[in-house]
Amino acid sequence: MRSDEVKKGYQRTPHRALFRATGINDNDFDKPFIGVANSFIEIIPGHFFVNKVAEIIKEEIKANGCIPFEFNTIGIDDGIAMGHDGMLYSLPSRELIANSIESVMNAHKLDAMIAIPNCDKIVPGMIMGALRVDVPTIFVSGGPMRKGYTKDGTAIDLSTAFEAVGKHEAGLISDDELKDIECNACPSGGSCSGMFTANSMNTLMEAMGIALPGNGTILALTPERENLYRESARRICEIAKDDQLSKQFKLKNIINAKAIQNAFAVDMAMGGSTNTVLHMLAIAHEADVDFQLRDINSISDQVAHIAKISPSLSTVHMEDVHRAGGVNAVMNEMTKRSNHVLLDNITVGGEMLFEKIANAAIKDPTIIHTINNPYSPVGGLAILFGNLAEQGAVVKSAGITGEKKFSGTAVCYDSQQDAIVGILAGEIKAGDVVVIRYEGPKGGPGMQEMLTPTSLIMGMGLGSSVALITDGRFSGATRGIAIGHVSPEAAEGGLIGLLKNRDHIVIDIDQHMLSADISEDEIQLRRNNFIPIRKKLNSKWLSQYRQLVSNASSGAILNCDF
Repeated sequence: MRSDEVKKGYQRTPHRALFRATGINDNDFDKPFIGVANSFIEIIPGHFFVNKVAEIIKEEIKANGCIPFEFNTIGIDDGIAMGHDGMLYSLPSRELIANSIESVMNAHKLDAMIAIPNCDKIVPGMIMGALRVDVPTIFVSGGPMRKGYTKDGTAIDLSTAFEAVGKHEAGLISDDELKDIECNACPSGGSCSGMFTANSMNTLMEAMGIALPGNGTILALTPERENLYRESARRICEIAKDDQLSKQFKLKNIINAKAIQNAFAVDMAMGGSTNTVLHMLAIAHEADVDFQLRDINSISDQVAHIAKISPSLSTVHMEDVHRAGGVNAVMNEMTKRSNHVLLDNITVGGEMLFEKIANAAIKDPTIIHTINNPYSPVGGLAILFGNLAEQGAVVKSAGITGEKKFSGTAVCYDSQQDAIVGILAGEIKAGDVVVIRYEGPKGGPGMQEMLTPTSLIMGMGLGSSVALITDGRFSGATRGIAIGHVSPEAAEGGLIGLLKNRDHIVIDIDQHMLSADISEDEIQLRRNNFIPIRKKLNSKWLSQYRQLVSNASSGAILNCDF
């Protein structure tokens, strides 16, 4: 066992003395030591209860002949951090989480791990750290939140609350209606109930084979979810106690090139958050898989969009997807048309993927459509290129209703906050392209999410007549023609930083195109006089991050080789 390095032999006498101080005895030193990586934090709705989840998992680990050691990562609630400078810390927290997983697991030579993430950057951060450690690991998230209901019975969620601010600003809803939404949008613990970033990543863990069936869709705080916790704990013990299984189920044996492709294919079929692109590129990097941003379009072109979930369809939430058959039913249906689900890949449950999904069936075709009745014949995400995005940009095409072409005149803002002020002041009119720059990984720094400006635009009734482009990113709750991850970003000299008000912008989602109608001579003239804005920072961590981070086209990973 890997843990023998810290617990066997006379030279480890002081090590065992320290273990004994924690309650370990003679009978325990021959058992596998399993890290229980928890993300308990009281400020996040998806995490305030996972301290109790860890107790259930540790109880089951002990009952199955292994020794659990719980440790914690940090967490940031993107919704609470949204719309102010707190969001600067969200994406950088992914790196702190990955580093903490690597640090604890490798410093103490633990044999295996069960990780308890749920929301936002915590899921990808834990996966990235676990890949560096490369021991058998099972992920079991806290589970999705129930959908809420207004007094009149309308299903709502967090995106409703954000868009309600814009509606209230425009005089479309009253103070009482706004309060009704506030009090009922998030009715329970769990990851926010739509296909936002957290639930997107929690379903993709099923697609990659690193979580057991139901991880992405079984509601939090339910007996069914507790059964999943216990099943996951039993399985990690089964693997850890067997040397052959421990070698077979090392994490990099599961998260390989096939798993990465399967994750992106399911993402297309379910119309996941654009943030999944950012995180899956970073995960691919940690898994030593060569996957390029451009590869996503070839998958999207051949994978039909068959499950539309809030915010793309406000009436459908994760609990509905679970009732309709879950992620396995989505994957099984996908195989009837596309060869982009690679079925000959091992999953942490022990089955090959084709075995795992073989008996899954759609139970409600109004929620998960059949391959013969898709929402769209192509996937729910698209990567755009052009002179405004030479290295790529990302759009959630599943969140667009109607025309997927747009041309308009630029209205430029050098920060999200400036854009919010401008939108509220009525500076945006039909036919405009809102440009929010210096919000990329370097420029922000930290790549803020743009749910507030997009929600204001939607709430004020401009959603179908306005587009938005940014080198920042979007919450999974964003919908409409909202294009993020524009690379190169403004802070590194990308064309988005050279744009001026009234420049003409052309967008064609189906043709994967994002361009500014500016001549090469004019671009060069502007570039000759261009000095990127470098924001003053009062943060040592963000200053470090800005120096190390790459742009979004490679997943905003930290550059470690100099």
